[in-house]
Amino acid sequence: MTGAPRSADPSVTVPSAVEPPAAGPVAADPSLAGPSRTGPPPGPGAPPVRRRRPRPGLLLGAAGLLVVAVAATAVTFASGGHADRATSPDRRPPSTTKVTRQTLVDRETKNGELGYGTPRARDSRLSGTVTWLAPGGATVKRGKTLYRIDDEPVVLLYGGLPAYRVLRSGVSGTDVKQFEQNLAALGHTGFTVDEDFTSATADAVRDWQEDLGLPETGQIEPARIVYAPAEVRVESHGVEVGDTVGAGKAVLSTTGTTRLVTCTLDVEDQRLARKGAEVTITLPDGTRSTGRVDTVETVVQTSAATTGKDAETDTRIEVTITGDDAKALAGYDKAAVDVGLVASERADVLTVPVAALLTLAEGGYGLEAVQEGGTRIVAVRTGLFADGRVEVSGDAVTEGLTVGMPGD
Repeated sequence: MTGAPRSADPSVTVPSAVEPPAAGPVAADPSLAGPSRTGPPPGPGAPPVRRRRPRPGLLLGAAGLLVVAVAATAVTFASGGHADRATSPDRRPPSTTKVTRQTLVDRETKNGELGYGTPRARDSRLSGTVTWLAPGGATVKRGKTLYRIDDEPVVLLYGGLPAYRVLRSGVSGTDVKQFEQNLAALGHTGFTVDEDFTSATADAVRDWQEDLGLPETGQIEPARIVYAPAEVRVESHGVEVGDTVGAGKAVLSTTGTTRLVTCTLDVEDQRLARKGAEVTITLPDGTRSTGRVDTVETVVQTSAATTGKDAETDTRIEVTITGDDAKALAGYDKAAVDVGLVASERADVLTVPVAALLTLAEGGYGLEAVQEGGTRIVAVRTGLFADGRVEVSGDAVTEGLTVGMPGD
């Protein structure tokens, strides 16, 4: 904030100059700056009076005390409700500005990446030789093959619950219902979609296995299914055709098929990560579009350990943004973009440049109001800070009020 702390109440006036004390006898020595002390003159024959020259430090100290005393008097006077009477006709700020009414937006621009979101590795749960992989960039839908191990397919189905056990006649549970929903969506009938795996379900499974070229066992091995919320896009391969894999080996990675912008923030910028908040997206060619924050996740990134040092961890905020206009984002497969994130917004508020604020000695902030005949210090309450301006309010703050600004 500008300058030394100023003392004010919402109506405190600070005079521009301190009036000198009433005139009195002045010391004969012209070097004496202050008024002399009064007393009886020396009698005849008395030794001459020796006047001691005041030390500069004492003079400065006395002057400082006098200024403080007068300032305190001014504060007391102004606090009594007579602020408008004491103005500063000789003191004017170097420059001025107006209190204006506008909408303040706390927005910051961050780096983002346009793509399809964070890839997810798909690990094999089988051991064998990789005989086929869905091509990179391909879209795989429900019931289609992601990859083949020993020339037998591993199939994509839709759902949020991972396959974790063998499904067979007599088994019940939510995972049974999820599988039966997929089986019905693929056109297989003759069973009831519920949480019970019945003999009718087993018959439908055998038909499905026959279509896939799998042994017709009537039961489902969890290693043959990969669940995802919807269709997926193959991002990259972790192995090549002909490689031998074991359980836990990443075969390929997938993403969703919707164009997304991913933005990673420092923890101190968490105020910008508000789910549902509107954002702006600036593409490499300068085209601007809009979107909204879809997901906000806290992620811990671990750096590789170096010789003699442990690995370091770093906590970040990962924000996923969906575009409002898919066509506007369709021209790029991957691209670096600028993301305008909004933390908060205040509509129709009174604002001034941040530089106009004064720090008050009694705490808080004030403005130097410029009026006909002088200036006065008025206390203000501050709100949102954004774009070099600050929201202000107070009894003496009105739209169009002229306030002082610091000089260059």
